[in-house]
Amino acid sequence: MGLKKVWFVTGASKGLGLSLVNQLLKAGQSVAATSRNVDELVAAVASQSEKFLPLAVNLGDEQSVATAIDATVARFGRIDVVINNAGYGIGGSIEELTDTETRNSFDINVFGTLNVIRKASPQLRAQRSGHIINIASIAGIVGATGWAIYAATKAAVIAMSEVLAEDLKAFGIKVTAVAPGAFRTSFLTEESLVLASNPIADYEDVRAVHERYLKMNGAQAGDPEKAAAAMISLVSMPNPPIHLLLGKDALQRATTKTEALTKEFQDWKAITISTDF
Repeated sequence: MGLKKVWFVTGASKGLGLSLVNQLLKAGQSVAATSRNVDELVAAVASQSEKFLPLAVNLGDEQSVATAIDATVARFGRIDVVINNAGYGIGGSIEELTDTETRNSFDINVFGTLNVIRKASPQLRAQRSGHIINIASIAGIVGATGWAIYAATKAAVIAMSEVLAEDLKAFGIKVTAVAPGAFRTSFLTEESLVLASNPIADYEDVRAVHERYLKMNGAQAGDPEKAAAAMISLVSMPNPPIHLLLGKDALQRATTKTEALTKEFQDWKAITISTDF
C-alpha cells in the first residue's frame, strides 16, 4: 500500500465503509472511522489497534463533524485521505416521498458530505496535500425508475466533486467521485434503505422495480472487498481519476447513458444553436 497515511472514513460500521476500515487497519494504516452508533462500529471492526480511532458522529451536525476532525488531528497529527462513504438509499416517486423524507436524505447523502469537506479542508490546505474520495453511485449518472431522490443526491455528490477537484487542485489536494454499481453490501437491508411511507397505488412500475431490487439482496455482482481495495489503490496514484466507476453494471449503464446523451444533443442541435444572437 506504500506510505503510511491517516484516513478519515465515514459510515464505517457496515458495508463498503467496514471493508475499507478493516483493510486499512490490516495494512497498518491509521484510521479514524465514524458512525452514528459508536458501539456498533467498535463491535463490527473488533480491533484493539492504537491506530484505530472510532468516533460517534452525526454528519448532519456541523459541530459534531468539526469535533471528529479535531479529534483525528489530535490523535494522528494530520489527515491524508477523507472517504465520504456514509449515506443511504431512498426509494419512491417524488410525489410519494414527503418533504421530511426527502430532506433527511439530502441531509445525510449531500449535506453530511459537505460538512466533512468543509471541516477537513483547512487541515488539507495547510498540509498542501490530501485526497478526498466521495462515494456516489451509478444512480448519480443513470437514475432508475423509483429512485429519483436517491439519484438526485448522488448526482449532487458527483457534480460537487468535479468542481471541488478544480477548486482544491492548487493546494495539492486530489478529489475522486466513486460511482459503484450493485455491490453485495447491506445497502438493500432495512437499516440502509428507506421506502416511501405513503405509497400511491398508481405507481405500480415503481413498486415492481423496488421488489426486483430487494430480491437482488445477497446476489449483487459486486464484491465489496474488491471495491475497497480499488478505492485504496487510488491514493497512491500520482494522477487519480476524478470519476471512477466500480462494477461491470456501472460501466454498461454509464456507457449507454453517454451514448444516448451525445445522440440527443446532436439530434436537437438545430434548435440548440438557433438561440444565439
